[in-house]
Amino acid sequence: MIKNLSYRDAINLAMIQEMDRDSNIFVYGLDVSDHKRIFGSTIGLVEKFGSERCFGTPLAEDAMTGFALGSAINGMRPIHIHIRADFLMLAMNQIINMISNFRYMTGGKLQIPLVIRAIIGRGWGQSAQHSKSLHSFFAHVPGLKVVMPTTPADAKGLLASSIRDDNPVIFLEHRWLYDIVDEVNTDPEALLPLGEPNLLRNGNDITVVATSWMNVEAMKAAEVLKKYYGINVEIIDPRTIAPLDFSMMYDSVNKTKYCIVADYDWLYCGFSAEVAARISEHCFNKLQAPVARLGFSPTPCPTSRPLENKFYSNAIDIIRLVEKILNLKSVELTKEEFYNYENKFKGPF
Repeated sequence: MIKNLSYRDAINLAMIQEMDRDSNIFVYGLDVSDHKRIFGSTIGLVEKFGSERCFGTPLAEDAMTGFALGSAINGMRPIHIHIRADFLMLAMNQIINMISNFRYMTGGKLQIPLVIRAIIGRGWGQSAQHSKSLHSFFAHVPGLKVVMPTTPADAKGLLASSIRDDNPVIFLEHRWLYDIVDEVNTDPEALLPLGEPNLLRNGNDITVVATSWMNVEAMKAAEVLKKYYGINVEIIDPRTIAPLDFSMMYDSVNKTKYCIVADYDWLYCGFSAEVAARISEHCFNKLQAPVARLGFSPTPCPTSRPLENKFYSNAIDIIRLVEKILNLKSVELTKEEFYNYENKFKGPF
């Protein structure tokens, strides 16, 4: 059945359906069962499944992540929620030295079916310690799968697939996406495979490969570019950072001959560099310009709102970069309405 669901409700539905299907699945983490319910994404879980399968934990990231590994080794399927991805750094020994390696070190005899949900993205004055994405960190490590869906349908289908996977998955959710509403297939078996990108918009003039929230910005940029120039932007959402089939990107760039990678992260040594390198290698004879990249400014995230707005790339940056690549005269944008989170803000949680 197809229903209109918000991103948060799609995630919530995926967990409820999977917990109904398999009694070995449980959800835990800081504030999972309190009144805020992780931006509303864990509403109803403790009421339906009880405190043994949905519970809060101490503020001890390293210990609680080790608990996920131990329970996975012993046949359970934990979903461990970290309310900010920044503090996954406190669990890096468990994630990088233990969780990612365990199946390999046991010759495949031990499966590690665990999901770590972590929230990324900006808010109001989140500053340097509550603003990171870090997907490139985890995608760098063999043994970890890294997922960061943009749409409600992808969030539901990919989370269900991640929960059923017998390998550890880092599942990253941008906090600004929770309010987005779109059509979702609510069938419990409507899974989406890990590793396949999603074509969000067809076009033939330039390709934009965007991650997480940057897809929202890219879609707005494409709307404006179509309005003023008649340019059709093709937008590809990788959805999973690792593993990832790059074939769709190669086919798109070979068609459009231009590419921008709009990553929700810093550029240096990041996912955008990986995409740019692969496209440059596989599409070299078709490219009419070097692959361009957009991302965070190369500095810790500032606290003040005006500086924060400069730190993050947005639709206007994409428009200006397309104009530069295609040698177009800059269009006046003061009459265009771009996304403004101030109109959506309802509190930090």
